[in-house]
Amino acid sequence: MIRITQLLKGTGTVSELVKHRDKPRQGVPSSLLAFSETRRPVVFWNITKQCNLACSHCYMDAGAAGEAELTLEEGRAFIEDLASMRVPMLMFSGGEPLTRPEFWDLAGYARDCGITTAMSTNGTLITRDVASRIHDLGIEYVGISLDGATAETHDALRNQHGSFRRAVDGLQNCAEMGIKTGIRITVTRDNYTEVPPLVDLARSVKAARFCVYWLVPSGRGRAIYTSQIYPKDAFLLFDKLVRIAQEPGSEGMEFLTVDTPQDGVYLLNRLREEDDPEYDTARALIQCMGDSCSAGDRVASVDHSGFVYPCQFMQRDPFCVGNIRKTPFSEIWNDSQNPLLAAFRQRTELLEGTCAACEHKNLCGGGCRIRAYAHSGDLWAEDPLCVFVDEARRI
Repeated sequence: MIRITQLLKGTGTVSELVKHRDKPRQGVPSSLLAFSETRRPVVFWNITKQCNLACSHCYMDAGAAGEAELTLEEGRAFIEDLASMRVPMLMFSGGEPLTRPEFWDLAGYARDCGITTAMSTNGTLITRDVASRIHDLGIEYVGISLDGATAETHDALRNQHGSFRRAVDGLQNCAEMGIKTGIRITVTRDNYTEVPPLVDLARSVKAARFCVYWLVPSGRGRAIYTSQIYPKDAFLLFDKLVRIAQEPGSEGMEFLTVDTPQDGVYLLNRLREEDDPEYDTARALIQCMGDSCSAGDRVASVDHSGFVYPCQFMQRDPFCVGNIRKTPFSEIWNDSQNPLLAAFRQRTELLEGTCAACEHKNLCGGGCRIRAYAHSGDLWAEDPLCVFVDEARRI
């Protein structure tokens, strides 16, 4: 995750980071979590595989209710374990988390255990009453997906007529309750030109965040991966997003990209070329992260059946590191003998191809590993969406 706004306007952030560096991650402000040195993961929990939509790019291949979902009792035990680890945040996701009745009990239990919570949702089920319940649970952030600035584009990707209107209603209902919200778009060749007008829509519903997700070949996303944006277009879109973030009137919104750690390098290069005074601060912030891919280290994923993965986009058998029904999550995550987790925590030493020789690898960590794996069958190969890799291939 590249936090464009913080990197562009990070004056004072380094001093704040130093002040909080030795604190447990649970005591670090959420805005500084990505830069903290403490290694307790933000946990993405897909509490159900059930969903009321059928999105073409769903990384979970969600739809019908998944078999063998963790029971309420198992979920509570998992939450207690996370609380004992002092994880900084638990993100409830799905499928669509609001389709599972136990969501309210689980979220309330996490709150009672002192865990900061957030949720990822398609927004279509957030009525005013639902927004009120979310508010009462103290959920810190609600991320809602909109894959276009128009109903025509969004509904086509979500495969349900009316889903755009209901998602916008969900955003407005959250805004009325004072809940912090963000809009997320997964860009493809079919919708990436709609990012600027979608930013305008985000402003109109008072969203606090605007996140661009790059398409990842996971779940149903593998079937439509031929619609992945070209590396040069991804670079130009990122540049456009940076310009939008710098515009007057953008101060109240945080801009981010997800699944392209190399975006941080692009931003640093731009700041250096423009002799921007924020360059040194931005570089220091990225260096505090070690690299900007958090999979297997600062980010963990647990699916509806309790299987644990390095990140939510790596939910395939070769990347499973355990199951919380057999072993507590805390033991799985802190097992120094787990070969996959150990590899992710020293990823820059294992990179191959152009990434291995790249001068920027210690800043970006080699980009997205699941994208590299899907492209070549090698987990440590080049990230094909990186413009530096693309340029090297043309030489």
